[in-house]
Amino acid sequence: MADHNHLIASKLTQQVSCLESIAALLDDELTAIAAKRGDGLKSIAQQKISLLQQIQTIDKEVHKLVAHNDSQDDEVSSLIKQVNTLLSSCKKKNDVNAHAAHQAQLSVKQLKDILIGAPSSMTYDQGGSVIQGDKKIVHNLKA
Repeated sequence: MADHNHLIASKLTQQVSCLESIAALLDDELTAIAAKRGDGLKSIAQQKISLLQQIQTIDKEVHKLVAHNDSQDDEVSSLIKQVNTLLSSCKKKNDVNAHAAHQAQLSVKQLKDILIGAPSSMTYDQGGSVIQGDKKIVHNLKA
């Protein structure tokens, strides 16, 4: 049983490492979203996919090992708690990033609507009054 617990602990340690890497990537992703650097997001997404696949593979192995294990030692229990904590943290960071990406997309859409003079665009005159649907910004614009 000690060997079984040691093998489970080894797999869980690999999962912890992968989750820590994903957490760091999520921080980088938020920085890229905030800086509106779309080129870096593609690379980050590919790295996240690779790490998630590793986590899934390790998770399947852990489930098989746990199914054949009668008792868990303290190290395994501690690692399981650590994995769950990291997983929860990554989920929260991912939700924050999704919200930030959505807000960035809305900002770009609003800017585009203003520039093309969409009827729902709102701009302000010198006095701070709303000018709605005015196409003065793009009048005589040649691109």
